[in-house]
Amino acid sequence: MILRSNSARITGLVVGLGIAAALFLSSNVYGYTDTSWSTFLAAYLRFDGTNAHVVIRDIRLPRAIIACIVGGALATAGTLMQGLTRNPMASPGVLGINAGAGFFIVIGFSVLSMTSQLEFMWLSLLGAAVAAVGVYFIASVGHEGLTPLKLTLAGVTLSALFTSFTAAILVSNESVLDNIFLWMAGSVEGRKLEAIWPVLPFFLTGFICALFLGQAMNVISVGEDVAKGLGQNTLRVKIVALIVIVLLAGSSVAIAGPIGFVGLVIPHVVRGIVGIDHRWVIPYSIVSGASLLLAADIAARFVAYPKEVPVGVMTAIIGAPFFIYLARKEYVAK
Repeated sequence: MILRSNSARITGLVVGLGIAAALFLSSNVYGYTDTSWSTFLAAYLRFDGTNAHVVIRDIRLPRAIIACIVGGALATAGTLMQGLTRNPMASPGVLGINAGAGFFIVIGFSVLSMTSQLEFMWLSLLGAAVAAVGVYFIASVGHEGLTPLKLTLAGVTLSALFTSFTAAILVSNESVLDNIFLWMAGSVEGRKLEAIWPVLPFFLTGFICALFLGQAMNVISVGEDVAKGLGQNTLRVKIVALIVIVLLAGSSVAIAGPIGFVGLVIPHVVRGIVGIDHRWVIPYSIVSGASLLLAADIAARFVAYPKEVPVGVMTAIIGAPFFIYLARKEYVAK
């Protein structure tokens, strides 16, 4: 049932924030090291330097913060991509943006010997931008112009190309593979709070701009001709939206690796709750994306206990069947 009144949507958003907050706190409590809610409170109110307190403050807190930010960023990027291209299959993972960002980071790490988070940030943004422009250009070639099917095929092809190049580099350099393997699978594990600060301005800029794009996305998502007829500068909206997508997706890859399917699944779920009004879809996507990745990260700690699996594996378990469902619905049925 779609929430249609503003009061119902506000209530739903508050409930969503409550769920995200509960998952955030749970991410700080549950894991391989056995801790309780009282231990969590004591870690901040009466810190004594014990192993449990250090785990909560120095390991789980940064992990929860990164999962929250990255989940919201990927979901928002997917929402903007689907609205901008009017393609229900669009997402940073499907259209190759994550793969492009990841490839450039691997090049920087293995070939250019870069190690700082800020350097990875710029490389990731560059790779995401190259992939986005490349997919748009390839899909626009031909007399039919840009279509959702061509966009999806171009994205999948370019993603496979970047992934193959990345694999070739990693296979030829085993030491690099050992150091970067967990990141390539998509993971929020092992990050420190210090790693968040260099990328935080990019995330904040992307989120704020995305929230202000809601009305423009409503107009452009019904068709470019209609948008132009209503006086909208479609080129400016596309450029701003593309910059926001690159900022959010590129920043996410830089700090957590190429996590897939969050940007594909969440926009569809959110539109089923609040409809197609992007003024509501975008904030709901931020909150829902954060909740999904937090929940996936908590599950990743126990699905193969006592070992952990990368959170990217958990999102793939959820997202891959959803992708197949969308593909059958959109294309096979036609």
